[in-house]
Amino acid sequence: MTLPDPHQPRERILRAAADLLARGGREAVSTRSVSAAASVQAQTIYRHFGDMQGLLDAVARQGYASYLAAKRENLITGDPVEQLRRGWSLHVAFGLANPAVYRLLNTDARPGAGDAANGEAGSLLRQLVTRVAEAGRLRVGVEEAATMIHAAGVGVTLTLIKADAAGRLADHEGLSERTREAVFAALVTDLDDTPPEGTCAARCARHAVALKALLDDGERPFTAGEYTLLGEWLTRLATAAADGEESDSPAASDS
Repeated sequence: MTLPDPHQPRERILRAAADLLARGGREAVSTRSVSAAASVQAQTIYRHFGDMQGLLDAVARQGYASYLAAKRENLITGDPVEQLRRGWSLHVAFGLANPAVYRLLNTDARPGAGDAANGEAGSLLRQLVTRVAEAGRLRVGVEEAATMIHAAGVGVTLTLIKADAAGRLADHEGLSERTREAVFAALVTDLDDTPPEGTCAARCARHAVALKALLDDGERPFTAGEYTLLGEWLTRLATAAADGEESDSPAASDS
């Protein structure tokens, strides 16, 4: 594979923008500052990237590349729940090491910003969650679990980035691990989990989630209409345990 020439205008522009972003945040990346740092004219930036937002998106994708490579490596072997744990740790570590790029990807108000990079990361997360479901260890549906893990991970990472910038990272020691385990406890069963929570409804829920994940991921011996109906039934089974727990809770019985 031919590596990009760092002396070419496009690579100089990317490197200059990434350096400015790391030192001063998004506000530091202007047409004038990038032009001066990369020794190019403004029209050269627009010719290669369309506009400044296009340049920022390219910087974010480039900064995300090593993180995505590590996430793909994490998919190869191992227990899927432990892979999820490693994936969470990779996510938080990337954010702390690259706070400006992380904020660019996760707090940019412009619709569609960072979609390509975040889209691949989201796909890798769903693949891991699907493996947990296929192993019969997921309490809720794949999309719901992936959304909860992503939301919690982004929240923790942004909190730690803010604390680090204020010199107070030590005040939050263990926050990432405690939050991760609290989220996982709500979503994932232990290998030796044999409940009173192992009521029929709870067992059915896990098997329903597993079957739906397997069918979503492979060939289906059903027509589209049959699969839609089966999907509705499996979703109903998957939510029955949670509904039952709510109705059996002390708060529900006292109401």
